[in-house]
Amino acid sequence: MVKKIAVLLLLILLTGLTGGCWSRKEITEIAIVLGTGVDWTADGRIRLTVQIARPGAFYGGGEAGSRAREPASWVVSAEGKTVEEAERYLAMKVPREIYWGHSIILILGEEMAKKGTRMVTNFFQRNGQPRENMWVMVAKGEAKDLLETYSNLEKTSAQAAGFLHRMRTGKSVQVREFAEMLASKGVQPVVTAVEEKEAGITPEQGQDKKSPAHKQVEISGVAVFKEDRLIGWLDAYETRGLLWLKGEAVKGVITVPSPGEPDKEVSIQIRRGSTKVRPEYDGKHLRLDVLVRVEGDMVEQQSLEDLAKPEKIKALESEMAEEVKKRAAAALEKAQWEYGVDIFGFGDAFHRKYKKE
Repeated sequence: MVKKIAVLLLLILLTGLTGGCWSRKEITEIAIVLGTGVDWTADGRIRLTVQIARPGAFYGGGEAGSRAREPASWVVSAEGKTVEEAERYLAMKVPREIYWGHSIILILGEEMAKKGTRMVTNFFQRNGQPRENMWVMVAKGEAKDLLETYSNLEKTSAQAAGFLHRMRTGKSVQVREFAEMLASKGVQPVVTAVEEKEAGITPEQGQDKKSPAHKQVEISGVAVFKEDRLIGWLDAYETRGLLWLKGEAVKGVITVPSPGEPDKEVSIQIRRGSTKVRPEYDGKHLRLDVLVRVEGDMVEQQSLEDLAKPEKIKALESEMAEEVKKRAAAALEKAQWEYGVDIFGFGDAFHRKYKKE
């Protein structure tokens, strides 16, 4: 009997000592940020814009009823002398605790990027909530406008932009990678460029007229930096050349003229590729040889000629090589002569081989 009482008292004592999750936050107590934008205003202040998820739009599996029509996000802004101060003013407008742990994208407005990104990235690296795998991009215009756009396929524009990055449709850069480029002496940063564009229409059932096209986030090349300041852009064609020179263009399509019928086109799906940079230095002159290897499958042919013949395959390979070279040269020429920056990592390659020099 005494043993039973002792065991009972011990269980009661242990139950009392077992605490719950004291720091737990209920979903109804937090405002989940999906996308973040930072702009530089005309009067020299920092505008912080967040796209916050509306939980009601995400509940349940169906699309019918009032929830299907409910907006999936709420976009709100506040200004301050720093990002931290802007967040404090933002907290006065948002009736919940702002939670950054699920932010997918960080958009820097064009003027903000020209002013200097370190005053922005410093906040997101010091704050414990934002993740280092957030996708970083620069808006051609204001970041706020892009967060206010709509997505027809995803619930929010932040999610849509995140999927575009994960599909590697351009040069995708995370917060961690951007910080590494800023710290490196052998490469200048490049970041995905995005802009607001009309993208398709939605046919309306039972009506002859179509709904107006919605404006959505679209990837449009890359933003080029000198240290932490935006100095220019590369378009989509030049960006592909940049990716070849950096050894990152392992997906995509190359379209070249058909060997026997130059007015017809052949599309080749890239299967794999690799790039090697070989610096040569004699104490006075520096030379960099870049060897790009590409392997792909022919996926479309407009001509009727037999392209399986060895001589035709050889001709197609030559056309592919020329196309890769043209794109690489376009990116190199713009970066070298117009912007005067090394965005390819040639400096890192030189340092690895000639550390003293």
